[in-house]
Amino acid sequence: MKKISVMLVLLLSFALMIPSVASADIWESAESDSYKEKVGPMFVRGLLNAATSPVDILVQTVDKTKQGPPLIGTLTGMAGGLGCTALRASSGLVDVGLFWVPGFNGFPVNRSYHNCLLCDDRPEQVEYIRSTPVVQQPVVTQIVQAPAPKPIVTVVEEQPTATATTTSTPVRKVRDPYRYVKK
Repeated sequence: MKKISVMLVLLLSFALMIPSVASADIWESAESDSYKEKVGPMFVRGLLNAATSPVDILVQTVDKTKQGPPLIGTLTGMAGGLGCTALRASSGLVDVGLFWVPGFNGFPVNRSYHNCLLCDDRPEQVEYIRSTPVVQQPVVTQIVQAPAPKPIVTVVEEQPTATATTTSTPVRKVRDPYRYVKK
């Protein structure tokens, strides 16, 4: 009679926790710091993980078979699936067994069966700075020879000859780096 009354009290306490479980996401509520918010969802998360752990074998076997060579992909998928099945089942059993411990939130595994080792499957909030892309155009340098200055004519009365003075700037050759790449 005593065992039945203990089981009835436990069943009643779980029935009272169901509304809090249904009101929010189970995985997020199970990680809560508040004891009354984490107890029910942690128990339900443990039951779900323990019950659905064999699904990892099937999902990972199919995924790896599609990704790699058929035989090797199948074998690696089965091995990864077995490992994730063991991890998910043990996480579920720990959650079911220790959901009542204050401050302990269990060892969560990923919700997705594609990769059980990713603990946080929520997307990161990253601020993106939108800017126009800067495209660097190749710099074309063209040196144009400056026109020669007009000759300066000086007339000296004593000597009837004219002297012309011209100055010119030296021309530098421009090496085109793309000329070597064109071949």
